[in-house]
Amino acid sequence: MNIVLFHSAFGLRPAVRQAADRLREAGHQVWTPDLFEGRTFDTVEEGMAHQDEIGKDQLLKRAVLAAAPYSERGLVYAGFSLGAALAQTLGLGDEQARGLLLLHGTSDLAPNVALDGLPVQLHVAEPDPFEPDDWLSAWYLQMGRAGADVEVYRYAGAGHVYTDPDLPDYDAEAAEATWRVALGFLGSL
Repeated sequence: MNIVLFHSAFGLRPAVRQAADRLREAGHQVWTPDLFEGRTFDTVEEGMAHQDEIGKDQLLKRAVLAAAPYSERGLVYAGFSLGAALAQTLGLGDEQARGLLLLHGTSDLAPNVALDGLPVQLHVAEPDPFEPDDWLSAWYLQMGRAGADVEVYRYAGAGHVYTDPDLPDYDAEAAEATWRVALGFLGSL
C-alpha cells in the first residue's frame, strides 16, 4: 500500500519516522511530509501556536502539494492528530484514495460528500479533550451517511497522542494495540 503519513502539531518527530519505518517493515511504501519545515515542538501549545502562525489554508496547501506526486498511485491517507485532520480532508477529496488511517484526530466533513465504501479507521483516546464524545458520535454518523466504512477504536485512560513514546501522553499498551489493529487494516486494503 502507498501511504502518506502526516505529523501532528508537534512536528515531524522521531515517533512519526518510527511509525513510517514500522509500516515499511510491513511492506508498505510511506512518505512523511514535513509540513513545519523542520520545526518540532515539545508541547501541544507551542505546536498549535506554530500551526496558527502558518494558517489553516497554508497547511492544507502544503499537505496537498506533498501528497500530489503520489496520489495517482491510490494512496492511504494517514496522520496523527492535526495530521489526521489533514489526511481526512485530502482523502475525502481524492477519488482514488484507498483508505484513511486516522490516529488521534478527525476533521469536519464537507456537506454532500459521497464516499462509496471508503475504508476509514480511527484510533483515539477515551476521553480525549480534542475529540470529545459528542463530536465523535456526530463525526461517525456523518461519515456513515456519506458512505464510508468506518471503524473506531477507543483507548481508555490513554492521553491524546498516546503513540509517541517521547510525549507525556504515551501509553505503551494502547500504542501497541493501535499498531496491531492498524497494520491489519492496512493489510486488508
